[in-house]
Amino acid sequence: MGLTLTEKILKNHIVDGEMIKGSEIGIRIDQTLTQDATGTMAYLEFEAIGVPRVKTERSVAYIDHNTLQNGFENADDHRFIGSVAKKHGIYFSRPGNGICHQVHLERFGIPGKTLIGSDSHTPTGGGIGMIAIGAGGLDVAVAMGGGAYYITCPKVVKVELTGKLSPWVAAKDVILEVLRIMSVKGGVGKVIEYCGEGVKTLSVPERATITNMGAELGATTSIFPSDEVTKQFLRAQGREEVWTPLAADEDAVYDEEIKINLSELVPLAACPHMPDNVKSVKEIGNIKIDQVCIGSCTNSSLLDMMKVAHILKGKTVHPDVSLSIAPGSKQVLNMLAQNGLLSIMIDAGARILESACGPCIGMGQSPNSKGISLRTFNRNFLGRSGTKDGQIYLVSPEMAAISAITGVLTDPRDIGEMPDFKLPEKFVINDNMIVPPADEKDMDSVEILRGPNIKPYPETAPLVKDIKCKVSLKVEDNITTDHIMPAGAKILPLRSNIPAISQHCFTVCDEKFPERAKSLGQSIIVGGANYGQGSSREHAALAPLYLGIKAVLVKSFARIHRANLINAGILPLTFVNEADYDKINEGDDIEIMNVRADIEADKTELTVVNKTTGANIPVLCELTGRTKDIILAGGLLDYTRENLK
Repeated sequence: MGLTLTEKILKNHIVDGEMIKGSEIGIRIDQTLTQDATGTMAYLEFEAIGVPRVKTERSVAYIDHNTLQNGFENADDHRFIGSVAKKHGIYFSRPGNGICHQVHLERFGIPGKTLIGSDSHTPTGGGIGMIAIGAGGLDVAVAMGGGAYYITCPKVVKVELTGKLSPWVAAKDVILEVLRIMSVKGGVGKVIEYCGEGVKTLSVPERATITNMGAELGATTSIFPSDEVTKQFLRAQGREEVWTPLAADEDAVYDEEIKINLSELVPLAACPHMPDNVKSVKEIGNIKIDQVCIGSCTNSSLLDMMKVAHILKGKTVHPDVSLSIAPGSKQVLNMLAQNGLLSIMIDAGARILESACGPCIGMGQSPNSKGISLRTFNRNFLGRSGTKDGQIYLVSPEMAAISAITGVLTDPRDIGEMPDFKLPEKFVINDNMIVPPADEKDMDSVEILRGPNIKPYPETAPLVKDIKCKVSLKVEDNITTDHIMPAGAKILPLRSNIPAISQHCFTVCDEKFPERAKSLGQSIIVGGANYGQGSSREHAALAPLYLGIKAVLVKSFARIHRANLINAGILPLTFVNEADYDKINEGDDIEIMNVRADIEADKTELTVVNKTTGANIPVLCELTGRTKDIILAGGLLDYTRENLK
């Protein structure tokens, strides 16, 4: 029986456990990346571990999230990250060099390697045949220190692509179709592996769009084979020597199979407020729009920008529409400037933003109240844009560009004949905004530069004998990390200051939660299905930790957030019977007696006693030997310190 591509790479990197679906395995990590919204905390954690220099093949720190500097906080964080990178063996991508996933694909990604990043869209690297996984910052810190990264050995879903995309139908439409089929929780515990004759028709940037937004499936990661198309892309980047051919065996066995005929796809859009709320343009109709934003790590490649410029050429943005464009990297922006495409965009009336995440994370360009905004981004969660009642649609760059001209949602197939867009044989290569680390012999002389906004990791403690506390909050299904720990220009600068940022925890759902949780001293949160979907931000676990949350009891968890809760020493519990969700309410007094002894004894079913109503609620606490030890120790940082002694 042959192996899938996923199994081949994982098997080559496994250092702990066995390749048994559903069991925990530890894999060796070749590369890591961080961005500045999560990076400051990740490097504070790395320092706390006490390893003097990273042990990965390549670690890169990117500045791409908190680039709006309207106070000292972001600039201080960038200075801190740069100094840590220089001292500890990490490459530093300066502000303005571009979005981490775009730049890493261009300059550092290598087929067959493993990559984890403190950003949920790290699976972008799967576009060139990497096992690239989003993780919490503490997991990245441990990997930089030489530790293994642990995941559940995934099921592998085969997505067989046949045919070829019709003119003006895009890679974005492919992943929107997969989301329509699988939903935002359909990929949990799975890797999405693309194969079939249709793969050959997709460029690396198109493949990366698909793997990037695979994060919205809840999948561990997504991956394409490494083939001649991959080789051509790496050759154009001056990195052909790192290429290796990789593909699944012909007789590989998959856990699930999906077939998509690219020729049959039509332009699609994800409607408010969820990436799997997918409809065709025809179903939505020609709704009037207020704003268009083109960019983000999903759709900011040179290929995307070439198509946008073609559509905008000789046209003017509709007077009722604001159009902003953010090229994904300095390389893309520079090439647009050199070949005249940037001038076309400017002539059309586009507002050119810096090469950064920007509006995708609520960092500027919030739409008007109740405004309809078409975005080429990957998420349209309620309030993520910075406007709580904003109506966000996720679309392809082609659809975004033509709609910006017409002023209404427009099918890009109305444009007419599509040229044959081809990537250049050689990209403009200038890595002068990537700062290499100091030599090992010079690292001791490098000073770490800390600003007053940088606060230490929250205090942790070993798991207590019994948990006796109140329910401080009860929430519904599909709570995202944006609900738990909002982003945006006002809050992101506090990412290195847990006491300050915790004051915004869950305020999207309940403005009084931080004050109530802090006053209770300790409490638990109750939630619905797919709790914690979305971003990898570990602050969605660290802020609750600081506010005294001891356990989170839900119907089901999103993968990364559950791991982050464990890393923070917060007990992750799920209902045995989902109907019991109705037996517990905010304000109820609860007890989980002998919880430490039960977990030490590998007991997976515990009992939550609702002292207010008298109900006994069976719950699952499914921890492996390693995650059990992490919870008992009080979190991954304490566990790692103990094991490094």
